[in-house]
Amino acid sequence: MVEASGSWQQGNPSSASMERDARQIHDDKPVSAGNIAIGVVIGRMGEFFDFFVYGLASVLVFPRLVFSFVPDPVTATLYSFAVFSLAFIARPVGSLVFMWIDRNYGRGTKLTIALFLLGGSTASIAFLPGYDTIGMWSPALLALFRLGQGFALGGAWDGLASLLALNAPQNRRGFYAMIPQLGAPFGFALASILFGYFAVNLTDADFLSWGWRYPFFVAFAINVVALFARLRIVASREFGEALENHELEARPVLEMLRVHGVDVVLGAFAPLASFAMFHLVTIFPLSWVTLYGGQTASSFLFVQVIGAFVGLVTVVLSGLIADRIGRRRQLLIGAVIIAIFSFSAPFLLDAGRLGQDAFIIIGFAILGLSFGQASGSVSSRFGQTYRYTGSALTSDLSWLLGAGFAPLVALGLASQLGIIFIGGYLISGAICTILALMLTRVIDSNTEPQGRN
Repeated sequence: MVEASGSWQQGNPSSASMERDARQIHDDKPVSAGNIAIGVVIGRMGEFFDFFVYGLASVLVFPRLVFSFVPDPVTATLYSFAVFSLAFIARPVGSLVFMWIDRNYGRGTKLTIALFLLGGSTASIAFLPGYDTIGMWSPALLALFRLGQGFALGGAWDGLASLLALNAPQNRRGFYAMIPQLGAPFGFALASILFGYFAVNLTDADFLSWGWRYPFFVAFAINVVALFARLRIVASREFGEALENHELEARPVLEMLRVHGVDVVLGAFAPLASFAMFHLVTIFPLSWVTLYGGQTASSFLFVQVIGAFVGLVTVVLSGLIADRIGRRRQLLIGAVIIAIFSFSAPFLLDAGRLGQDAFIIIGFAILGLSFGQASGSVSSRFGQTYRYTGSALTSDLSWLLGAGFAPLVALGLASQLGIIFIGGYLISGAICTILALMLTRVIDSNTEPQGRN
C-alpha cells in the first residue's frame, strides 16, 4: 500500500495519480512557453483582481457600510484597512495547510479548493449586510471573509511562475520573470474600471446599496476561468516532468528552512521597496483623495487606470533592462529610484488634482520597473528541490512585511502626523531592499549557497 502522496490510497486512486493519468492523455500535446505564460498571467490577474476589488471597497464602501457606527470617516477607514491587513496574516497559514494538501492529494486538488475558496470568500462579501442591518455581525463577517481570501491565496501558489522560469532561455530570464507580474496592473485596471463605472452612473445611495456588489460577483467568474487555465497546465507533460524531477514539489517547510533559512529572510526583504510602493499608489491615495479632497473618487479611479497601463509598460521594460544589466542591479536601481521619489511623493499627493495625477502616473511607472523583477528575486534564491516551497513562503512573508499594513500605516501616519511621513515609509522599504541585496551579494561572493541542488 502506497501512502497518500503515491498512486493509491486505501485501494482507491488518489488525486495525484489521476493527475498523472491526465498528463498521459495530454502527452502528445506539449504546452509551449507562450501557453504557460498566458496561464500564469490569467491566474495572477484573477488573484490580484480579487484583492483589488476588496481594496477599493475598503475605501469607497466599507467605512460607510460596515463601520457606519464610527462617526469620524478617517477612523472608519483605518478600521477598514485593519481588516484589509488580515488577509496578509492568513496567507502564510494557508500556504502551510495547502502544501500538505498538495503533498497528499495533488496540485490540481489543491488549486481547485483554494480558488473556489478564494472566489467564494470574495463573492460572499457581495451579500454582506451593513452595520445598520445586522450590527456588529457586519464587521465580524467581513473579517471572516477577508481571512478566507488570504487563506485561499496561500493555496493558490501553483508553481507555474517557476515552471515558466525553468523554460526561460539563459539570456531572457529577466523577461520571463516579469511575465507573472503583468497580472497586477491588469487586475487593478479591471477592478478600477468596474468601480469607476458604477460610481459614475449610479447615485451615491444606489452605489452604496447595490452597485458596489457587482465587481465581487465578477471576481468569482474570473476565478473559475483562471482555475481552468491553470489546471490545463498542471495536467501538462512539462509540469509532470518538473514534479518528477522534484523541481516543483511541495516540501515540508521545516526541512526547507533548515537548508534555506537565510535565503527566506533575504528573499522576504529584497522586494520590500516595490511591495511598500505597491499599495501606496493603488489603495492609499484613493483613501487620501476620498477623505481630503482634490478630485472625486470616480475621476481619480480612471486616472489610476491610466497609471496601471503605464505600469504595465514599465513592467515589460523591467524585463528587458534586467536581461542587460542583471536582476540584482535592476532591483537595486529600482529601490534607489523609489527612495528618491519618496521625497516628492507627499508634496505631489497634497498638491491638488494635477499633483495627485502626477503622483499616480510617476508612481506606477516607478513601481513597474521595480515590481517587474520582484517575483524573480524571490525564486532565484532556491535550488530546484526547495524552489516551490521556498518561493511560496518567501512571497507570503514579503507581502506581509511590505504591503499588508501599508494602507493602514500610511493613512495613520498621514492623518496623525502629516502626509510627509509617507515618504519615510517608502524610504524604509527602499533601505530594506538595498540592505538585503547587499547582504545577498556578500553571502554569494564568500560562500557557496547551501542546498542549490
